[in-house]
Amino acid sequence: MEPEIQRRNPKPSSEKAPHGRDAAAGLPVVAGPAAVGGTAKKLTLIPLIFLIYFEVAGGPYGEEPAVQAAGPLLALVGFLVFPFIWSVPEALVTAELCTALPGNGGFVLWAERAFGPLCGSLMGTWKFLSGVINLASFPVFCVDYVEKLLPVFESGWPRNVAILIFTLMLSFLNYTGLAIVGYTAVVLGIVSLMPFLVMSSIAIPKIQPHRWLSLGQKGVKKDWNLYFNTLFWNLNFWDSISTMAGEVHRPPKTFPVGLLVAVIFTCVAYLIPLFAVTGSVLVDQSQWENGFMADAAEIIAGKWLKIWLEIGAVLSVIGMYEAQLSSNAFQLLGMADLGILPRVFAARSKWFDTPWLGIVVTTALSLGFSYMNFTSIISSANFLYSLGMLLEFASFLWLRRKMPALKRPYRVPLSLPWLTVLSLVPCGFLLVILVYATKVVYLVSGLMTVGGIGWFFMMRFCKSRKILNFSEGDIGEVHEED
Repeated sequence: MEPEIQRRNPKPSSEKAPHGRDAAAGLPVVAGPAAVGGTAKKLTLIPLIFLIYFEVAGGPYGEEPAVQAAGPLLALVGFLVFPFIWSVPEALVTAELCTALPGNGGFVLWAERAFGPLCGSLMGTWKFLSGVINLASFPVFCVDYVEKLLPVFESGWPRNVAILIFTLMLSFLNYTGLAIVGYTAVVLGIVSLMPFLVMSSIAIPKIQPHRWLSLGQKGVKKDWNLYFNTLFWNLNFWDSISTMAGEVHRPPKTFPVGLLVAVIFTCVAYLIPLFAVTGSVLVDQSQWENGFMADAAEIIAGKWLKIWLEIGAVLSVIGMYEAQLSSNAFQLLGMADLGILPRVFAARSKWFDTPWLGIVVTTALSLGFSYMNFTSIISSANFLYSLGMLLEFASFLWLRRKMPALKRPYRVPLSLPWLTVLSLVPCGFLLVILVYATKVVYLVSGLMTVGGIGWFFMMRFCKSRKILNFSEGDIGEVHEED
């Protein structure tokens, strides 16, 4: 297959960009295909909402370990409170910066504009690797549900082959186009949530509210590492959609509304089944592991609902995989447009206009992580993502100070001091995630960070010696407010 590299930027201006805090108008921003080339945008509001939903959650699958780690009460409190201290601030940052700098690459673009190419590249390394690790967990998660129906996939070569086949098939679907992925996400989201609505409705007469107040079984030690990682894994990645900002129709209006609806929709989708099951089903706390919702469905309504819920789990995993793979692939495309990666990563398919090389690279790397322990996958992804989010909040605050005249179609209605306070709360939680990491996670994340820094200087060397072809990062422009 011969790649088509679409050069979307005008020739660089010979004039020097203005300096100083009001230099916003002279700075470039990566534009999507419609911004410059006239190609139609691919993501409208409804597909965007469901892509965000699948970037973050994909349904209540995976929330069970919070109960296992800390009991019903703290699990419910966690999913009630955590969105306000984490999800809402992250969504607000994403909404403002996606409308101010609506280009592919998202958070990489923000860090590069705030602190320079090294920070942009390091942000790309952390977020890309965390995304790949997260992506690797989805086929594993899918096979975990399938094995409940077909035990042959519990271990050995049948399991390994199943993970490989799932990965390759889902990646090919992603290659067929972002529009297809978006509308597929809508269908998958609706269908995968239906068994939970049925289960919750049937459970209502069986609910005993006092069970919600349980702090867990006596003698069971709370696993804070598992608890915080489960909350974080189930309610993060709100900014992942930013890497596709250049593909969104009317981002100044679409992003704020899409993020608002997605936050509410996601939180409700988690809480309704969690209240229903913790209130109606009494089992040993250790049974609340990944996949327990299917067992709870059988207890509440029978085998038929368990099978339906497990089918929904497979569909949900497909949606999560497609959303995450799209985010990673367009991140690499955006990094190529910025000149951080070679221009070949900006290659798009002639038939589907998708970043085919980004899809191939992301798929290959995710397969390399697919055979890790699931808990280790979550912990490693969360650690790298936490580092990236600390840099993202810093970029958000610094851009407010550095570029006060930058046109922000959506602007968080707070002054810089109050934005700092707003950012301190989620940043405090990020530090908790880092503190509770294991030595193995510290080692792996440290090596990946060092590797990312080395990669940046290797790319600079290749660029200076013209060993590889790089973009000048001059696509479009950033506008200042009137």
